[in-house]
Amino acid sequence: MGVLSNKISRDALKPGDHIYSWRNAYLYSHHGIYAGDGKVIHFTRGPGQEIGTGTFLDNVIFSSSISPDRSQCPCPVCGDQSNLSGVISSCLDCFLWDGDLYLFEYGVSPAFFLAKARGGTCTLARSDSLEDVLSRASFLLEKGFGGYNIFKNNCEDFAIYCKTGLLVVTDISVGRSGQATSFVAAVSAVVSSPLRFLTTSFSGLAAVGCSMYCVSRYVSDIGVRRDVMKVPVERLLCRPDFGQPKPDVTATTKQD
Repeated sequence: MGVLSNKISRDALKPGDHIYSWRNAYLYSHHGIYAGDGKVIHFTRGPGQEIGTGTFLDNVIFSSSISPDRSQCPCPVCGDQSNLSGVISSCLDCFLWDGDLYLFEYGVSPAFFLAKARGGTCTLARSDSLEDVLSRASFLLEKGFGGYNIFKNNCEDFAIYCKTGLLVVTDISVGRSGQATSFVAAVSAVVSSPLRFLTTSFSGLAAVGCSMYCVSRYVSDIGVRRDVMKVPVERLLCRPDFGQPKPDVTATTKQD
């Protein structure tokens, strides 16, 4: 792993790894937990719709996607998963969706974290044991992970929870996702910083914006922020939005 890329080979994968793959020309990435034996447990609104808004805008966002239509040629291992949502298990090929494979890093240093300017690639938080990670992922595969929300409960939030057991306990901030916090940090750097009035030069504005972006990303990371707590996976059943109906996969899995 390095600052420039988190790309790894399939041979280097280990059960319990948090992996991701970029979608729609690097617009966003989809995350999951590698469970071993070529299987990935991940949380989705539907393949290719992990950033869906649930409005007519989805037609605009996804109309330009060049990703393949899996429903026309179902996977011989997974069957047709094109209409599934929630926490599902897929083979590695279906998870990658013809994209490259990347490893999300845990326990990185502050300098390394800031050097990775794009969110959703690493965190200062440390991962729990392999047994805990796979236990959470398997439990959530059976019980679900609540309703999908691009800012508060997305695929990266799911994978980070499986790795750390950490949940955000406040309702006023975004979830654990580095992609979501980076977006919020970028917007804040542009429109919310009072420091932008201290300079009028382009280079000065760029420096101020970059500084605010880095600071906002850092203080929003799951390994630094204070509005999180360790929550046993069994206690998630008490969440009001937990326990969404499990999709019926009987007709979509490969028949023996």
